[in-house]
Amino acid sequence: MNLTLRIWRQTGPDSAGAMTTYEVTGISPDMSFLEMLDHLNEELILAGDEPVAFDHDCREGICGACGMVINGQAHGPERTTTCQLHMRHFEDGDTVDVEPWRASAFPVVKDLVVDRSAFDRIIGAGGYVSVPTGAAPDAHATPVPKPVADLAFEHAECIGCGACVAACPNGSAMLFTSAKVVHLNVLPQGAPERESRVLDMVGAMDDQSFGGCTNTGECATACPKGIPLSSIATMNREYLRATLKGGARR
Repeated sequence: MNLTLRIWRQTGPDSAGAMTTYEVTGISPDMSFLEMLDHLNEELILAGDEPVAFDHDCREGICGACGMVINGQAHGPERTTTCQLHMRHFEDGDTVDVEPWRASAFPVVKDLVVDRSAFDRIIGAGGYVSVPTGAAPDAHATPVPKPVADLAFEHAECIGCGACVAACPNGSAMLFTSAKVVHLNVLPQGAPERESRVLDMVGAMDDQSFGGCTNTGECATACPKGIPLSSIATMNREYLRATLKGGARR
């Protein structure tokens, strides 16, 4: 396969960026999108040019490190992570636009790499549970009904890739935050911080300059792990409950 790539190049956070065109040949349909970028970078290095910077780690769709907007869609045309997107989903001769996540809370570091530490600050505000010191409790010491466990596991699948923010026209982080809140709030182990958790995490989200949620649903459509849109409604109920109980941010 041969492709025309138009890739966003930006030398640093304070530099102006622009789309740069590259002609890439000899692409195998079995390559992942990141392997295709590796192929491009090898050619750039051999030519003495600067390779394209992009985030990646496990390349197994688990870590959430990879992330880019491909032809206007977060992670590309398939509902998966960029590292699991294969070139067979494109046609020979296609022109493919590749850009970084676009959100004020995710400033560009270089090329396709963005700073997603805003997510870390949301997690740090309340994404934990209290545990007693000493020996580990028995696995069955705190019974968890299966429907509750299933709901928690469904939301625990969020890998924090940021596709929800990139896909949202408002740059909202509501789906990410709700996944983390609901994951812990529905479990008995999360009960001690139930009210403070939702207030602190939503407050931290607002502090990071993410946009507001208008329920367009693009976030859930783009999510590679299928976090449901209903997660946001659940978090809103948790937030209202905490407010009515007189909770306050720490």
